[in-house]
Amino acid sequence: QLQLVESGGGLVQPGGSLRLSCAASGATLDPYAIAWFRQAPGKEREAVSCTFASGATTTFENPVKGRFTISRDNAKNMVYLDINALTPEDTAVYYCAARSDICSGRYRLYDLWGQGTQVTVSS
Repeated sequence: QLQLVESGGGLVQPGGSLRLSCAASGATLDPYAIAWFRQAPGKEREAVSCTFASGATTTFENPVKGRFTISRDNAKNMVYLDINALTPEDTAVYYCAARSDICSGRYRLYDLWGQGTQVTVSS
């Protein structure tokens, strides 16, 4: 059974950068689409970006285009989310999720989730 663990969150000043990591264990990531979601307090969980099993990627949220970059390293069983030019609006818990199908922005279609990592953007 695939298990996911996120790391890399923290407190960062506006304009700063972070690399979030999603470490997989229990199975290989190869056949899975892996997505990053985020959830801010009082808001719905929203899809940020996703990498297909093929390695292709897609970004779901316009505010993050050009600032967020998803990548995967199947050899290391890792997926990353590089975040640049952070703003307070990026403050949220960030989750990685997996599904054995194509990428989707609908969080209910993902059945494997990590526990999340908190990102707080504040001066």
